Amino acid sequence: MMPSPLRYFDHAATTPLHPQVREAMLPYLGEEAYGNPSSLHRLGAQARTAMEQARQRMADLLHCQPQEITWTSGGTEANNLAIFGIARHFQNRPQKHLITTPIEHPCILNPCRLLEELGWEVTYLPVDHTGRVSPEAVAQAIRPHTVFASIMQGNNEIGTLQPLAEIGPILAAHEVFFHTDAVQTVGKIPVAFDTLPVDALTLSAHKIYGPKGVGALLVKRDSLHPLPLLLGGGQESGQRSGTENVAGIVGMAEALAWCVSQLPHERTRLHALQEQLIQGITERIPSAILNGPRHVADRVPGNVNFSFPPLQGESLILKLDLKGIAASSGSACHSAVIEPSHVVLATGQPPSIAQSTVRFSMGRTTQPEDVEAVLSILPRIVDRLLSTQTPSDQPA
Repeated sequence: MMPSPLRYFDHAATTPLHPQVREAMLPYLGEEAYGNPSSLHRLGAQARTAMEQARQRMADLLHCQPQEITWTSGGTEANNLAIFGIARHFQNRPQKHLITTPIEHPCILNPCRLLEELGWEVTYLPVDHTGRVSPEAVAQAIRPHTVFASIMQGNNEIGTLQPLAEIGPILAAHEVFFHTDAVQTVGKIPVAFDTLPVDALTLSAHKIYGPKGVGALLVKRDSLHPLPLLLGGGQESGQRSGTENVAGIVGMAEALAWCVSQLPHERTRLHALQEQLIQGITERIPSAILNGPRHVADRVPGNVNFSFPPLQGESLILKLDLKGIAASSGSACHSAVIEPSHVVLATGQPPSIAQSTVRFSMGRTTQPEDVEAVLSILPRIVDRLLSTQTPSDQPA
């Protein structure tokens, strides 16, 4: 039996490498330009030139200075560098406090939990039923010894966009270092680092049709700079030792350039697909519960997240996969752990709802007919699973 053709609805987990990006990377993957950018000979100089040209290109696209960009191995390393690198500046203070939210990615939440074990006070700001942080709650959480805050720009599971333009000035007025995880938003909505009221920003290449294994942390020149986590040869102006991934860096710059060039059209197109999918599921599966904002302009472009109680999200994902639809139950970094979505729980939903979530995340390859395929297949899967449910199958 031939498998069904794949319709990919997991762009929030990773995106397919754009052919244009692959072409840009090829010289640095083979025998043509394989030098170490720290070497003084011509091959090393060739690699360094390519890397610095990519840095300048990224800076132009993100409206920042080239020296504000530090290359990393991805979003997780960049987020850890921001948190632990800033925390090290304050390690000798008797009291130290940071602010974050309960809906952050695990690579923010787990470092914050470790800092709690090390004596830091951490405030996890509440979110409303759509996953939005209130600027007023931020203001109320600030203490005399608050030194750091990390609030993501767009949520990876339910797509909620946060009001950074309102939150940033509140934190700046109290001289609180402000970091945002923008892995899900860079390349999808306009991001201008010079006007965004944050001190630091994280991005990752493989979310924007670039290669896996490369990302960046942006830190404003006049802000406190993180102390390095990786010590060695002193690459990246001492911020991040280790031989740079030249091919990945070139690919990330090429991917971001493509996304920015397509952004106005692609954002409008993805909003239309989101509306098509949200409206279709709501009409055809009345028991389904939309997670995150109803208005697509308030969501990360392409993100749609529903709960289908009393079903298990993993069961739905496996059935969808058999029909050729690749979706997810939330963060890919947690996909091996069957537990309620911490994001949906934070919006006030019970575990039975949080365990039944499915995320559909669309991208450049998604077409209206792919959405229609979901709307044709998904209701039948839900009906079939509901018909076989017994009381003992239902989540607690």
